[in-house]
Amino acid sequence: MLQPTAPRPLDGITVVSLEHAIAAPFCTRQLADLGARVIKVERPGTGDFARGYDQRVNGLASHFVWTNRSKQSLTLDLKQDAAGEVLQRLLGEADVLVQNLAPGAAARLGLSFEALHERFPRLIVCDISGYGVGGPYQDKKAYDLLIQSEGGFLSVTGGPGEDAMAKAGCSIADIAAGMYGYTGILSALLLRDKTGSGSHVDVSMLESLVEWMNYPLYYAYEGAPPPPRAGAAHATIYPYGPFPIGDGSTVMLGLQNEREWQGFCNTVLERPELATDERFDANFRRVENREALRALIVAAFAPLTFDQVIARLERAQIANARVNDMQGVWQHPQLQARQRWRQVQTSAEAIPALLPPASSNAFSPRMDPVPALGEHTERLLGELGLDAERIASLRADGAI
Repeated sequence: MLQPTAPRPLDGITVVSLEHAIAAPFCTRQLADLGARVIKVERPGTGDFARGYDQRVNGLASHFVWTNRSKQSLTLDLKQDAAGEVLQRLLGEADVLVQNLAPGAAARLGLSFEALHERFPRLIVCDISGYGVGGPYQDKKAYDLLIQSEGGFLSVTGGPGEDAMAKAGCSIADIAAGMYGYTGILSALLLRDKTGSGSHVDVSMLESLVEWMNYPLYYAYEGAPPPPRAGAAHATIYPYGPFPIGDGSTVMLGLQNEREWQGFCNTVLERPELATDERFDANFRRVENREALRALIVAAFAPLTFDQVIARLERAQIANARVNDMQGVWQHPQLQARQRWRQVQTSAEAIPALLPPASSNAFSPRMDPVPALGEHTERLLGELGLDAERIASLRADGAI
């Protein structure tokens, strides 16, 4: 049971983030979920460019509302000295700086770890970039799809044929980098408790995605053929993927071992002789003969309904799933039964938001509003000791 009044793990931690798009905002939203105060520094007038990606959520952008709840928005034009001075004062009271600006931009602003560590020795600096610090790609611009390409993801994703590659339907490289930034910051906070000193967390989108690609990398070890692109099916385990049913529906199913294969033949296909058929009696043989096996499965499912197929799969203890669209996920009975949706306020109106997946019985995650651009600027500047006249002057100069 969630504990709404219990302290959160990152209560009292202040994070300043120079962030845009997905990777860094997703990282810092996880920190905010755990109680950190996240101050999002945005460009005056335009803000994080993800604010303008679309207008699908009551006029707000889908990417932005997903990754920016529970934050405070401060507008600063960091090209102006006065705004830079405000940022330095803010960093003097912060625990963590996160940035995913264009390559080299943070260093040009005097925000490299080396420059900041001299002034703020306890400050943790997390840089999220496409390719990391050093190497020939250090200054190369990177976006999610480009990293999916560089990291080999596209080579194993999509359908058969050279022209059938497909990107992930979500920003997988950004998400991977954001999560490694998040865990890297948590480890840096633990380390600071031991050493008293802040450290540098350098997160590369390429390395984050390549870590997730290690199974296909090892499958292709020392020049071996890589996993083929297999659409929604598994490239190297069979049967594992979508199969049509006679009523026009589709079922996703997966077998992992020979015990399941035998149960599948006996109970689902009602063809026990197939269990020992020499074409199918080991996974690698089923993969080699997948087209023949697929034809047999489709034929067995042709006279059945979805519910009948699911009943057989359940009796045989074969893992299975519906192929949901987005509306099916919004209405998913498991998410509803576990009460995983909460209402989060935005500048338009309240929207449902999924609770963080790692539930704790010790505390409730923060689920505060998605900020409007610059919503907290005057409040934050006041906390830094700037009076109303100075704030008005900064606004008149376009520094905030």
